[in-house]
Amino acid sequence: MLNINSKTLVTKLARPRLKLSSILSLILATGLSLPVMADEEVNVYSARKEALIKPMLDRFEEETGVTVNLITGSADALLRRLQVEGEYSPADIFITVDAGRLHRAKKAGVLQPFQTSKIDELVPEHLRDSDDYWYSLSQRSRTIFYAKDKVTPEQLSSYEALADSEWKGRICVRSSGNIYNQSLVASMIEVNGANATQEWVKGLMTNLARPPFGGDTDLLKAVATGVCDVTIANTYYFGRMMKSDNALDQLVAEKVGVFWANQAESDRGVHMNVSGAGITAASVNKDSAIKLIEFLLSSEAQTWYADVNNEYPVVDGIAPPVNLASFGDFRTDKISLTKLGDNNLDAVKIMDAAGWK
Repeated sequence: MLNINSKTLVTKLARPRLKLSSILSLILATGLSLPVMADEEVNVYSARKEALIKPMLDRFEEETGVTVNLITGSADALLRRLQVEGEYSPADIFITVDAGRLHRAKKAGVLQPFQTSKIDELVPEHLRDSDDYWYSLSQRSRTIFYAKDKVTPEQLSSYEALADSEWKGRICVRSSGNIYNQSLVASMIEVNGANATQEWVKGLMTNLARPPFGGDTDLLKAVATGVCDVTIANTYYFGRMMKSDNALDQLVAEKVGVFWANQAESDRGVHMNVSGAGITAASVNKDSAIKLIEFLLSSEAQTWYADVNNEYPVVDGIAPPVNLASFGDFRTDKISLTKLGDNNLDAVKIMDAAGWK
């Protein structure tokens, strides 16, 4: 379902867009005077909910005078919309979550490459597309969570170790159709190779307490209530529960611990993923789109965006939200997130072959 902000784009969708050269030719042929150009604007399709991004878009408007028109919806629905609209799409920026989805948008031909020295300076190389089609705006980790009354941190070490026999009947995961799990497996293919990753997935499936189910919040609740002892989930779900006014969410947060996977000195660090933005192939407001993306990488925007979304900033030197800082320091996997998209198909095949439904 799509949500169109009060600054609707309906009129923009209803009319085809002419190239500037065509407009100038028409003016010269008819003797009409050159029209006054409209104020700057930028049209955003966002898979992040309105409350999680609009305040910063409003702030951008205040600072720059550039009008921002926002449409929100599910990532898949917005990608399909961009594909259907093609060159007539009014969208200038596509914002979504997970490097795998950003890769899909790139491969679907709905994004265009762009680059500025400012963005290159702010976004680490491994957190952007290798061909400059998209850049990260925030980070989240998909790591291990455990029941504090049944598991000690000393018993945990890595994703790979979750396939060991000591965890038989003790693990919960969500389905293989989830892009977050696909990206985790894609990262393991990059580091460990396809054969070792397939063996790991088989071992993990052997250790499940029950068949894959629910979303990350459901998994955290399952750990807290004794359905399983360990799960793999994104940190922002747990951060959201920590800040929740709901007593049940707070109870879950008290009963469940965060463990940073793969922190041994010789290991790669915990798996990270991102939310990110790209400029659409159809954009006619590219300069304004670049201004907005640069703004979303500013200290002010990074701090607010990370706090509201319970995620980690992309830009170095900006502190994480207080609730996430309480998880402690950790090392992150520095593989290029482009590889998560490149390896996605192989990841899905491995998960299917190993019975991860």
